[in-house]
This record gives sequence, structure tokens and C-alpha cells, in this order.
Amino acid sequence: MQSLSDQMVEFIESQPFFIVATAAADGRVNVSPKGLDTLRVLGSNRVVWLNLTGSGNETAAHVAKNGRMTLMFSSITEMPMTVRLYGTAKAVHPRDPEWADLISLFPTLAGSRQIFDVMVDEVLTSCGSGVPVMQVTSNRGEAELEPFYAEMSSDELDDYWTRKNTESIDGFPTHIFTP
Repeated sequence: MQSLSDQMVEFIESQPFFIVATAAADGRVNVSPKGLDTLRVLGSNRVVWLNLTGSGNETAAHVAKNGRMTLMFSSITEMPMTVRLYGTAKAVHPRDPEWADLISLFPTLAGSRQIFDVMVDEVLTSCGSGVPVMQVTSNRGEAELEPFYAEMSSDELDDYWTRKNTESIDGFPTHIFTP
């Protein structure tokens, strides 16, 4: 399939987390779990998601290199289903003109550092029968991640980004401060 159906959008929006995969032509492949209220489907071929600060910034570095991105949503309920979105992404930073419109789609979350705007060119589904049935009992993002960055001043956050988010583990620039 080349676009999202209404049924797939409903499925995606009901998942408590998703997985992002990126890779440059060389170096490591990055696979990263994402959660909280950080994803929006803007059309049958467009998804945006808010990237919060973390201990690394691999996704931004890989997207700067080639833009390739895969998002995976897998059901943890009784109904097995996995949806993968393949496409090309661009990073939108707070300095970019599109930031104001896109950030308004999300709740205010401390440590917001980029929004990835993904143009989807292929949608694949699989059964997801290998995924265990699980129950969400709490959200570590709400309890740990977001409060950690909320306690930082803007200078402290910039210092953190300087130390941990300016280069990928393979030495690729993330462009967090400059284009």
C-alpha cells in the first residue's frame, strides 16, 4: 500500500508507543522506542512526531544524512497487528519557520528538541502474532523523562544538548544548534 487508510490511522493513534528506525549509508542502524502524546497523522501520507531530548540524537544525524525513516506500530492487545510506515523525513527545529505550526499540534513537553515530518511512501502490515499481549500500567515518560528535563533551565538544557546531542555515536552531526 502507498498510503494510510482510515482504519490504519485509527490503529496507529491507539498504540501507546511506536518504534523509529533510521540508518545512514555507513555506521550503526538506530532503533528507538517513542511514547507519550508525540505523534500526529496529518494525512494519508504524512506523519509528524515530536522528538524529546534523550541521551543521544541518532535519529537527527541519520535523517540529516539521507532522510530514510521507518516507523513501526505493533499492537500489545489481543488483536495481533503490526504496521510499518516507510518514508523520508526531515527534522524541524525550534529555529525553523515550520516549528510554530507543528509544535502547536502537541502538548507542551519539556525537552522538545525536534519534530520529524515524515512523508510516507509505503505502508506494510503484518500479523504481529509474535508480540506478547501486554498491559500498560504506567508511563515512564510522564513519571521520569519529562520531569527530568522540566527541572532544567534553558541554559542547562543547551549544555546537555552540547554534551550529548550534537553528534551521533558514529560522529555524524545532528544539527541541533545550526543547519
